Amino acid sequence: MIKLIVLDVDGTMTNGQIIYDETGNETKSFNVKDGLAIAVWTKILNKKCAIITGRISKIVQKRAKELNITYTHQGVKDKLKLLQEICATENIKLDEVAAIGDDLNDLSMLKAVGISYAPKDAAKQIKKIATKTTKKSGGDGAVREMIEHILKQENSFHKFIDIW
Repeated sequence: MIKLIVLDVDGTMTNGQIIYDETGNETKSFNVKDGLAIAVWTKILNKKCAIITGRISKIVQKRAKELNITYTHQGVKDKLKLLQEICATENIKLDEVAAIGDDLNDLSMLKAVGISYAPKDAAKQIKKIATKTTKKSGGDGAVREMIEHILKQENSFHKFIDIW
């Protein structure tokens, strides 16, 4: 059973584009369908979720708070080491973790977890090692697809639907 999902941000929760306006403010676009699935996972199913990302952005902090994400770590160089620390804190084994990432800085983390996901448009090295490649691209519902897949694998997808 998956007790924790781990999300990369750029290229996974977003389409990977980073837009700066003329004053230097950063803009990202998040998928509302991903958000609904994450919110159900955290707020209704009471499961753990972590964002582990290499970049730092105020927008990510805001989105994480909206979705009740348990752990938000930005500016991370060694994602696997941080994930191991979270697992120790939560008393969760790595095989009880599912993670999604799209590029090489996610590689060691994805290799270590129970189920790993790569968005459709992930780097080919990531898709090669991932347990499952989603039909959706990053920022276009890949996270939602991951969560639905986990719930179906655990025969609990009905909980996601019965809420409505």
